[in-house]
Amino acid sequence: MTSLKLLLRFAIVGGLVLLLVIPLLLIRGTIGERERYRDQAVERVAQSRAGAQSLIGPVRVLPWTQQREVEVVDAQGLRKTELQTEHGYELQMPRQLRVQGQMRPDERRVGLFRVPVYSWHARVQAEFDDLAYAAAPGRTYGQPYLALGIADVRGLVGTPNLRVDGHALPLQAGSGALERTSKGLHAPLPALADARQDRLGEGHAVELEFVLDGTRSLAVVPAGDDTRVALSSPWPHPLFGGSFLPNERSIDTAGFKAEWAVSSLASAAQEQLRRSLRNEGGSVEQLEVALVDPVDVYTQADRASKYGILFVLLTFVGFVLFELIKRLKIHPLQYLLVGLALAIFFLLLLSLSEHIAFWQAYLVSAAACIGLQGFYLSGVLRSWKRGLGFSSMLTLLYGVLYLLLDSENNALLMGSLLLFGILAAIMWITRKVDWYDVGSGLR
Repeated sequence: MTSLKLLLRFAIVGGLVLLLVIPLLLIRGTIGERERYRDQAVERVAQSRAGAQSLIGPVRVLPWTQQREVEVVDAQGLRKTELQTEHGYELQMPRQLRVQGQMRPDERRVGLFRVPVYSWHARVQAEFDDLAYAAAPGRTYGQPYLALGIADVRGLVGTPNLRVDGHALPLQAGSGALERTSKGLHAPLPALADARQDRLGEGHAVELEFVLDGTRSLAVVPAGDDTRVALSSPWPHPLFGGSFLPNERSIDTAGFKAEWAVSSLASAAQEQLRRSLRNEGGSVEQLEVALVDPVDVYTQADRASKYGILFVLLTFVGFVLFELIKRLKIHPLQYLLVGLALAIFFLLLLSLSEHIAFWQAYLVSAAACIGLQGFYLSGVLRSWKRGLGFSSMLTLLYGVLYLLLDSENNALLMGSLLLFGILAAIMWITRKVDWYDVGSGLR
């Protein structure tokens, strides 16, 4: 009978733990909802200003038209010869491509949410070799042009300054052959002297200067045989991504500087661009840098909430030990109220971190919940010393949780050691407890 009473008590506590999973899941759902609102804020800024930007080129494009006779079978089954016209492009990548510039950051606010934006003051230099175009039956070559891919042309500030072989050249809307991959601009080059077979020699040296607004991230496609990219910004928290990481970079409180050196031998970007001309689809390799928030409060709050059930479980284990060893009577409703107070910490943390720094929100939320539970437990446990002891235990737990959040790389190791230490402490405390005798005292 005494064993059944003890098992019943543990079953009730276990049921309360499972019941408290519901508010913890609701809080995690709220965190996810706030993250979606944040993402919607980013989309609103991108729609009204300019979105994430990417740059392709410049590249030289030589369009061609080819007519050929093919034999077809008509509806009556008769064979006949038909003249078909095919359109295509010769795409020439630069021998050397140099991209450099500074990303000047700013922020846009949408309600409570701050969205990082930038103005990229860019300079692009490209060098091309002569392009020999061969004769083919029925093929004629059209007017060549330079094509430049820009993800969101609304971000262009003013008119870009383009110089080709030392002469200014006007830009026109549309990226021409690159349209399947990216929007952008193009600049017509002088017409060919021979539309059937010759060498394209115009447009060897290209220099382009422009200012481009964007939101959060900037990407560059390494389209050259030898591509060098140098980016800098006063923003001290960059996130490098894409297919290539910087070869050199420096990051400090004054901002960052990063340099990439990418050879066409190490990148499939050129072939991927040519496949896009053939309408074969697929993504194009690029290097990328994003201006990110150093402390994503929603990620931090979500990570913290994952430890919520552990907080509840450890506190309830402490209650059970007090109840059994000290012969204290703790009602299941009191368990539930303390568990709800533990859960409300994560909601306070989320709401406060949207207005103040995360560490400040954590400190205020933890102090409020520890103070409330210390006051309540001093009555439940019939001793202010016991209430203070439980408050000290909670303070230690909140402190360890903050260390787990602050050290993402070592979170698993620290969490494992914490659980092992807690289990060892419980086993050491209860190593001489006679559970049959303890169970006989239950009512």
